[in-house]
Amino acid sequence: MKNSSNIPVIAIHGGAGTISAATTSAAQAQAYHDALQNIMRAAQAALLKGASALDATCLAVELLEECPLFNAGHGAVFTHDETHELDAAVMDGATLAAGAIAGVCHIRRPVRAARAVLEDGAHVLLAGAGAEAFARERGLEMVGPFFFSTEARRQQLYRVRDTGRVVTDHEGAAMTPPLDEDKKFGTVGAVALDMHGHLAAATSTGGMTNKRVGRIGDTPLIGAGTYADDRTAAVSCTGSGEMFIRVAAAYDICARMAYGGATLEDAARAVVHQSLPAIGGTGGLIAIDRHGNLSLAFNSEGMYRGHARGDEAPVTAIFA
Repeated sequence: MKNSSNIPVIAIHGGAGTISAATTSAAQAQAYHDALQNIMRAAQAALLKGASALDATCLAVELLEECPLFNAGHGAVFTHDETHELDAAVMDGATLAAGAIAGVCHIRRPVRAARAVLEDGAHVLLAGAGAEAFARERGLEMVGPFFFSTEARRQQLYRVRDTGRVVTDHEGAAMTPPLDEDKKFGTVGAVALDMHGHLAAATSTGGMTNKRVGRIGDTPLIGAGTYADDRTAAVSCTGSGEMFIRVAAAYDICARMAYGGATLEDAARAVVHQSLPAIGGTGGLIAIDRHGNLSLAFNSEGMYRGHARGDEAPVTAIFA
């Protein structure tokens, strides 16, 4: 899909994984479509009013963080110790400025903290207590860890912990359909091209159900789960984080385009369907290139996703 000059494009994801079409009821699927549509429309409206790609992606991710259907912010999954550890990252393709936070449990909107790190400019990634102290200094809203908890996530932890496994979000209710919530890769993200021709990406996650305390995945690692460069593309990933880190998934797409002349779709498919599976990696990503071309590639059964071009009606999907 080509982008005409000055036409903004936005894409979002709410995680990927073994989301079973056979066991998903129409009502359950509709709840996700409705949430994705509402979030898409808000970000799309902002872009049409002249908002920057960075503003639009942060807005979309912030709304995803506030929706308990997704594993980021309110509704985040639990660690093995029944706690929450949240990660987020943002990157501005115009300047290559980036900001990320990892392992936090009191910042209500992690993506806002990641952006504050970007805007401060002294560092790229802050973690744990230091990241939370920074957020307090910047006046960001802080909450008790219980704010992120939902009973559904707690029961998901109990099911998974009994097996002794560590699973991604959409990987923990395979034991209990309908949306196979326990087999879902729970990361949220957004990528955008604004009317000024600039790209940005933002990603946020609650991590993996039953993960070891202190584990950090690909989301806050620039080049692994999040990357944006006006010369090539903006990318936000969701999946088995360790594998995305090992192949530097988000950056590899941009590198294939910059150094090998690959199209966005060819680069995305090579990473998602070749590099990741070669080491057992599953999941997907959303990406937009500087011309407005879109790629929503995944190697799992489904990925919660949506996109909108200009003032066209947003399109949302779950399965292939």
